[in-house]
Amino acid sequence: MQIKLSENSLKVLQKRYLKKDAQGQVIETPEEMFRRVAHAVAYADKLYNKTHAEVSETEELFYNMMTSLEFMPNSPCLMNAGRELGQLSACFTLPIDDSMESIFESLKATAMIHKSGGGTGFSFSRLRPKNAVVKTTGGIASGPVSFMKVYDAATEAIKQGGTRRGANMGILRVDHPDILEFITCKEDSKQITNFNISVALTDDFMEKLKDAQDYDLLDPHTQKKVGKLNTKEVFDLIVKQAHKNGEPGVIFIDRMNAFNPTPKLGKYESTNPCGEQVLLPYESCDLGSINLSRMYKEGGGVYEIDWDKLKRVTRLAVHFLDNIIDINKYPLPQIEKATKLTRKIGLGVMGWATLLIRLGIPYDSEEALNLAEEVMSFILKEATKKSQEIAKEKGVFPAFKGSIYDRKDNPLRLRNATLTTIAPTGTISIIAGPCSSGIEPYFAFSYYRNVMDNDKLVEVEPFFEEIARKRGFYSRQLMEKIAESSSIQNIEGIPPDVKRIFVTAHDISPEWHVRMQATFQKYVHNAVSKTINFPYEASVEDVRKAYLLAYELGCKGITVYRDGSREKQVLNVSRKETKPAAIAPLKREIAPRPRPEVISGTTTKVTTGCGNLYVTINVDEHGKPFELFTQMGKAGGCAASQLEAIGRLVSLAFRSDIEVKSIIEQLRNIRCPSPSWEKGGRIFSCADAIARVIEKRLLSEVPKQVLISTVTSLDSGQSPPLQDSISSGQDLEDEIINIVGVCPDCGGALRHEEGCVKCQACGYSKC
Repeated sequence: MQIKLSENSLKVLQKRYLKKDAQGQVIETPEEMFRRVAHAVAYADKLYNKTHAEVSETEELFYNMMTSLEFMPNSPCLMNAGRELGQLSACFTLPIDDSMESIFESLKATAMIHKSGGGTGFSFSRLRPKNAVVKTTGGIASGPVSFMKVYDAATEAIKQGGTRRGANMGILRVDHPDILEFITCKEDSKQITNFNISVALTDDFMEKLKDAQDYDLLDPHTQKKVGKLNTKEVFDLIVKQAHKNGEPGVIFIDRMNAFNPTPKLGKYESTNPCGEQVLLPYESCDLGSINLSRMYKEGGGVYEIDWDKLKRVTRLAVHFLDNIIDINKYPLPQIEKATKLTRKIGLGVMGWATLLIRLGIPYDSEEALNLAEEVMSFILKEATKKSQEIAKEKGVFPAFKGSIYDRKDNPLRLRNATLTTIAPTGTISIIAGPCSSGIEPYFAFSYYRNVMDNDKLVEVEPFFEEIARKRGFYSRQLMEKIAESSSIQNIEGIPPDVKRIFVTAHDISPEWHVRMQATFQKYVHNAVSKTINFPYEASVEDVRKAYLLAYELGCKGITVYRDGSREKQVLNVSRKETKPAAIAPLKREIAPRPRPEVISGTTTKVTTGCGNLYVTINVDEHGKPFELFTQMGKAGGCAASQLEAIGRLVSLAFRSDIEVKSIIEQLRNIRCPSPSWEKGGRIFSCADAIARVIEKRLLSEVPKQVLISTVTSLDSGQSPPLQDSISSGQDLEDEIINIVGVCPDCGGALRHEEGCVKCQACGYSKC
């Protein structure tokens, strides 16, 4: 069958999911990808003596469910099912005990997981605090934060499965002696960039916080008291940092353990990178999301939820996710053992905001909360029934005995220890689109997309455009006006009832964001990934209230983001007020060095998508880089003039003693429509090729440990980290709408959403 996919969906599939040959050319259609996945996942039933006909029928059901865009599994499943790698899980947690052996064994495991396309979560709470004595050596411990930096550096050097960047969650208990250092460890935005961090708050801490009491700091080994801190002072610091840049988040660790289905196997310590999947050490989890934007039917011009369809898709999705556990190729034997003991799955939703709009229900309304409760309780009920049915055929999860379901009076015999999770759906919601992410509201209903020659194309959310045309207020000019704003609330020409339904994230108060998260949490076994959005003007006290409300309403954690709170944000919509510019200190003018009479250099040939490029780098008598020339195999045209311009500007930078690494960072990973492959690495453009040559020729003598992350990134085609990829020098007097930087893949806007950083334009996700 021919799938109806959007242009953006096709773009994302081609870039990240479809099979490619050795030259990087796509050799798989979307239909073939879904067939590959359906066939691989259905095959698991053969292990339980299903007939060929039964397996084929299940394969067809899986295929139709995905091609109808009613359900999508997590990205590693789409990428790897039916392929050699075969690693299908998105979430992993690893233990870190207080020994060098454990720390670096887990680091090695992290590398294997990131390489296979997964994200990792850690608790650093078992590590002895900074400056504690190491008995075996008599030395001094460096503490949890120092080892987080080691893990961060390793992550930077690893390209995740060739398609996803490694992501981590770092967690420290609030009663750890190093908690203050941990809370502020990301104050410098250039530190620990591959981690989300969260403080594990205990019930004891939250109770004492009510009266601003002191609480005990505990030695991680003996659990003896080693000090005290004041709850209010610590909580105020957490809130202050979250207000400043969105981190740390918090998880309510005792509440998470209260819902631990297998307490005899151990306690929860950590979560996956976005905080929604809490796992025991070495466990992994398979995630998938029902597309609620497809779960409606129309009758007499009125839309309502199609409960029969939702029931069918829920039950089939549980079957699908359970099968993944049996065909998965796990990165480590310990992970396979732990995962199969509990057989946890995480079925969630996406398209919630899209469905609400279709039904004519405002996101920030009691009606929306009531419907959320009805929808998620229905999904959990049907998922539970299906898990019971599978358990009758294939057996309960092996750790069932002694679990919370192993009741004497009325045991709930399930195939899976957990069933539901609300996970980030940034990329898969693009594939299944038009569809909003997870349970997040929309960020805009009309926006600009850059196309060829820097033209701007206005893209409009389809149902908003449909309503605008039906109601007679559609115009190109109006859509452009909307694209310049984060909201339609103050735009003339739109009926009030339409404005009430089409609310964006920044029309909705933080309280309503928290209430929506808490409502879904009632029927989610694991946790909910959601960002609580704040306007730029929000106070520290506003953030504090949201954290307290999340605890009060039963959330298992919370992530906040205040607009404009991250540095180097450059894509935005209009803000009227401006701040007075600081008076810059006077600087001497930089003049380029004169050219010596004799100069020497090297010429390097690089294959690009436009042909063979020859890059000549000359150095002066002191061995310092002086000038760069380029020559394309085919002469003339725009490319030649652009290459000459790049060469002149790089030469000027060399002669002005600009740091070579800074020049490389400006040129590397710039994209063009015709990338190529050179010695197993991707060349994104001629500018990217020039950056690689500069690095190879001029930085080759720099100590290996200094360059490990950069060299690995370039050799693998890796995008630079967020803070390195953002262009500077743009003077924009605009208000930032949840945009935290520029996408390193396509140059689009990176948004903070669902506890993660992602690009809606191309599907790039930092998680």
